[in-house]
Amino acid sequence: METAELRRTYDVLLAEVEAGGFGPPRDGGLSAEQIVAHLAVNDELMSEATEAVIAGSPYAYYDLEDIHRPQLDAVVVQHGGLAGLVTLFGETSRRLCALADQLGPAARTLVETHLREGFELRVDEALPWGRTLDLHGRVHLPLHLAELRALRATG
Repeated sequence: METAELRRTYDVLLAEVEAGGFGPPRDGGLSAEQIVAHLAVNDELMSEATEAVIAGSPYAYYDLEDIHRPQLDAVVVQHGGLAGLVTLFGETSRRLCALADQLGPAARTLVETHLREGFELRVDEALPWGRTLDLHGRVHLPLHLAELRALRATG
């Protein structure tokens, strides 16, 4: 599996977060801290799935953002706010990319995948794991990049 584009997307996201200057969310949206916590936690879940795929173990991947706010808030507190989350997110994104580099032919392994990101991304089916990682890089991460940029515009 080719991870160059995924790595570039992560680099852009990390630069955006490191730039800071975010305002409060509007209309019940996520704060910058909650977005970064979500991304880091999601990376950890995707890394677990990737490890399972590499090992040949069955796995189901769930990313249901809307039900995780209390957990996201706990991650924010645990890491001391945005600065600590930047460090965590840098680590989780590097780990996921390193694991994705190891997939090889296993990238075609079907993984039951459940994704919910607003109205833009809804998946409830078995997908080749490489395709899920591609959706993550091309759709999921850019959605959160746009959210972060919107928070800066309101800050």
